Amino acid sequence: MSTYVIGDLQGCYLTLQALLKKIRFDAQRDRLWFVGDLVNRGSGSLECLRFVRQLGSAATAVLGNHDLHLLAVAEGFAKPGKLDTLRPILDAADCAALLDWLRHRPLLHIDGKFAMVHAGLMPQWSWEKSSSLAREVAGLLQSHRYRATLAAMYGDKPSGWSDTLKADERSRFVINTMTRMRTLTPTGEHQLKYKAGLAEMPSNLRAWFDVPSVRRAERTLFSGHWSAIGYVERSRTINLDTGCIWGGELTAVRLEDRKRFRQPSVEPDTGLNPPELYAD
Repeated sequence: MSTYVIGDLQGCYLTLQALLKKIRFDAQRDRLWFVGDLVNRGSGSLECLRFVRQLGSAATAVLGNHDLHLLAVAEGFAKPGKLDTLRPILDAADCAALLDWLRHRPLLHIDGKFAMVHAGLMPQWSWEKSSSLAREVAGLLQSHRYRATLAAMYGDKPSGWSDTLKADERSRFVINTMTRMRTLTPTGEHQLKYKAGLAEMPSNLRAWFDVPSVRRAERTLFSGHWSAIGYVERSRTINLDTGCIWGGELTAVRLEDRKRFRQPSVEPDTGLNPPELYAD
């Protein structure tokens, strides 16, 4: 049995199937981890969502910002963007079942020496703290309070963490950290506007994974979300978003030996380019 962690799909269903053929995935034997953003921007968002759901226990997926955006659009708390490709999901006969399944995905997955989150974790949070906060917010999304949580989700503030944050601010900060964060300021606050690469980064910002962390030595954390930097491997963090949606690749890493597998995009031409896709 092998476990493969796969980067942002964003509706790239054809490329996903090509990648699974390349790694000879067997749903009866192997397991797949998805770092979030199963949907949006690609033409196969509905197919991706259906496929991952039907894998059952063979697949583990965490929520990404595009997945949460789909849930918010479905509830009327956000309007579809000009680049969104969510309409086939919203019009599908099984839409309610798909969204209910999606809403019950975690924000953080931890299994032994490995963990997975869509965007990142605050450096000062221990694994115990990160896990507790992820369960807290996922619990809200899975409860009768999910609509209120989605309604309060949007916004870049607060930019810094405090244990004294009020309820909506607390859930918004956790969601922003785990599904939107890329960089931090010298004082450890979110800077959610920066979306370009590492080489272009202003001197007053640091990639979240390059800030010393109290937890980093304990396990390897896989993330996605940051297509502008592509595949970046540090000693204990690996970014897997290699921009399949704009003609890049879909990347998988096998946990057992950390071997990397790369599948060039076989998606139809979307007419999109990287600068457009750096937007949340």
